[in-house]
Amino acid sequence: MANFFDDKISERLGGINFGKSTVIYKFELIKRAKAAAKKTHPNVPLIDMGVGEPDWPADNLVVNALAEEAGKPENRWYADNGIPEFQEAAAAYLEKVYGLKGLIPSENIVHGIGSKPILAMLPICFINPGDVLLTTVPGYPVTATYTKYLGGEVFNLPLLEANSFLPDFSIIPQPILKRAKLLYLNYPNNPTGAVATVEFFKEVVAFAKKNNIIVIHDAPYAALTYDGYKPLSFLSVDGAMDVGVEVHSLSKAFNMTGWRIGFICGNSKAVNAFATVKDNTDSGQFRAIQKAAIEAFSHTEITEKTVAKYSRRFDLLVEALNESGFTAKKPKGSFYCYVKAPVGTEGGKVFNSASEFSEYLITESLISTVPWDDAGKFIRFSVTFEAESLQREKEVMNEMKERMKLLKLKF
Repeated sequence: MANFFDDKISERLGGINFGKSTVIYKFELIKRAKAAAKKTHPNVPLIDMGVGEPDWPADNLVVNALAEEAGKPENRWYADNGIPEFQEAAAAYLEKVYGLKGLIPSENIVHGIGSKPILAMLPICFINPGDVLLTTVPGYPVTATYTKYLGGEVFNLPLLEANSFLPDFSIIPQPILKRAKLLYLNYPNNPTGAVATVEFFKEVVAFAKKNNIIVIHDAPYAALTYDGYKPLSFLSVDGAMDVGVEVHSLSKAFNMTGWRIGFICGNSKAVNAFATVKDNTDSGQFRAIQKAAIEAFSHTEITEKTVAKYSRRFDLLVEALNESGFTAKKPKGSFYCYVKAPVGTEGGKVFNSASEFSEYLITESLISTVPWDDAGKFIRFSVTFEAESLQREKEVMNEMKERMKLLKLKF
């Protein structure tokens, strides 16, 4: 039976074919596979190594700040583009953690209802029909999605192990380069766990200036670093403020997933353009949440404690993976370990893609991971699995290792 809206959906969403696609989103496939595996093996606990969010809740200091601020009458008003206190606290945080000095809170920083909406709105600020976004794959698709909505085009830069999972700008064809308007980067990187260097960011600045391209650096994992690698902001490199912006989130560094609070910082004109779009999109995050975020900014020991846990778990995970046949290295940032997928099993099973292996791993061993086939066949393991103690962490790793050994994987 025809629906009133059948011929009214925009072409950017598929027009008359909207809702008819049989393609299933990767994470929906994983969700279904987990549900099926649990049903088939109800007495075997699922080991979920695919979770992309912190396993700890927000710190009590932050929760108590929210509780105190939520009932204050002055916090009931619309926040619009943010409260000055948040901007000032964010500037102080950037200076303390990343060494960024000279930011003017009212000009260089604007809050957002999480980093995802910020990334979604930024193409509206810059992309015209025919413009090109340069983006890395594998990666987060939001910016690319909105560029396509706006009539822009997307050129993918594969992140390859041979190049330390950094993009190679030399592969961009000249006709594409001439139309390129935005470059989207994300370091420490999801899903590869790769980190950027000062030298790489200098290369990015030079590339952006030479080709008249705006840089958007998505930095939700920037504070999660290990083994001597210090948190690094793109904006700390000379000239970066001239060409770009950086997007930060409190979800990862302060375990505030679901609180929906982040911010954009950088070039004042670009930040102002974002603020203009935001002002016509939302009315700001609840003031009490912004004030709770201010409390978080002043307690970076929360991040330090989280980093210590993830670092410890990475040591256990890398050892377990290598003993299972993988070639794993501890990353310098993020909470992801990115490894090549096996080609099959000794029993003759062949995996034509990372997705096939990931599904097999859930089905046969009740181990959930996230597959990536964008630039080679890779599997992402996360250290945000549920475990309430060091002993439990070791138990989870040992159990995962034993289950995978039974599969007799071939690499």
